[in-house]
Amino acid sequence: MKRVNAQEIGSVLDVFFEQNPALADKLAETRLMDAWNTVLGSSVSRFTDKLYIRKRALYVKLTSSVLKSELMLCREQMIHKLNAHAGRNVIDNIILL
Repeated sequence: MKRVNAQEIGSVLDVFFEQNPALADKLAETRLMDAWNTVLGSSVSRFTDKLYIRKRALYVKLTSSVLKSELMLCREQMIHKLNAHAGRNVIDNIILL
């Protein structure tokens, strides 16, 4: 049987996410939180207790106060790298707890 209307799965998903921007945003948020360990490495992820996004801000609960003060200095670079890894502008701020 010949397929008449065959499409690539990537183009179908692109159309789907264009029609459902809320789902695309949630997917990008999930990618960004997964990227935390990849972008910042295992040494930072070892001291990370909890991650969540609320109102375009990434909240990070850390168990090391020394690491927290170091990460505050490079907050803008982390925002840029995490957004680039997620593929869209997901967060505007990182709040370290």
